Amino acid sequence: MDTFALIVTVGVALLFTYTNGFHDSANAIATSVSTRALTPRAALAMAAVMNLAGAFLGSGVAKTVSEGLIQTPHGDIGMGILFAALVGAVVWNLITWYFGLPSSSSHALFGGMVGAALAGGIGVYWSGVFEKIVLPMFLSPIIGLVVGYFVMCVILWLFRKTNPHRAKRGFRIAQTVSAAGMALGHGLQDAQKTMGVVVMALTIADVQEHNEIPVWVKIVCAAMLSLGTYAGGWRIMRTLGRRIIELDPPQGFAAETTAASVMYSASFMFHAPISTTHVITSAIMGVGATKRVSAVRWGVAKNIIVGWFITMPAAAVAAAVVYWAVKLAFG
Repeated sequence: MDTFALIVTVGVALLFTYTNGFHDSANAIATSVSTRALTPRAALAMAAVMNLAGAFLGSGVAKTVSEGLIQTPHGDIGMGILFAALVGAVVWNLITWYFGLPSSSSHALFGGMVGAALAGGIGVYWSGVFEKIVLPMFLSPIIGLVVGYFVMCVILWLFRKTNPHRAKRGFRIAQTVSAAGMALGHGLQDAQKTMGVVVMALTIADVQEHNEIPVWVKIVCAAMLSLGTYAGGWRIMRTLGRRIIELDPPQGFAAETTAASVMYSASFMFHAPISTTHVITSAIMGVGATKRVSAVRWGVAKNIIVGWFITMPAAAVAAAVVYWAVKLAFG
């Protein structure tokens, strides 16, 4: 196995993690920034640190990514497929970032893996794709929407006799905790996905024979996600923080708490790689609907949801094109 190919593939995996960080930084902090609970730079710094910490909390999601989605043939074909999958995901991340669309970096990666595998004639574990990717992709936003709605209803009932201005001040402070929890869950989910891909690359290159994650892989993936998070994704932050609905501190707290709870449950109970983007966006919609259904800008929400559905096939096509281009160039 060409060592250079392994180095390049791992490098692209880390680039993907970096784009994932700045693409998805809005997930953790958009609500806190939009409600002025945190300044943008303070929020980004907090999110970067918590992303780093979250990456070391478990390995179940990483093993799901590395074992159950596509075959991992050794040699140049396997490495080429992995390289193409990552490039396809990076391309889609950059396109959606440019247009301010909060699509899922996770599903861009999964779509890239499936598209590159099909282009390379490698088997796809469709049952694994359905159970571990497609099913959670549909269920997690629904859960985020419903739970967000009920959490906000509970908050409104508990604080119904409290002075509104005092309640908002209190929830601004509480949002520092809920935003930190959201960022921790983001690290727990998204850093592990890249760890799983790097482990696949090491296995394909015969550098290791097991699926355990080396410490250095955890460190560099977590560090790149944190660096990307600190770089910030201001375009997407505006979409999540203000274009869906004008959030106030209690709503921001409810949305972040809901999303973080869903991510922890998916990670520790089911080892399911869910999209932090899908969960926080749907939670914001659910929380906003308690004010009145028309308070949510459903036209913006519709465009976001359309982006969710086209992410996997679009990244799959991009990855397939990259694989064929690499094959044509290098035989």
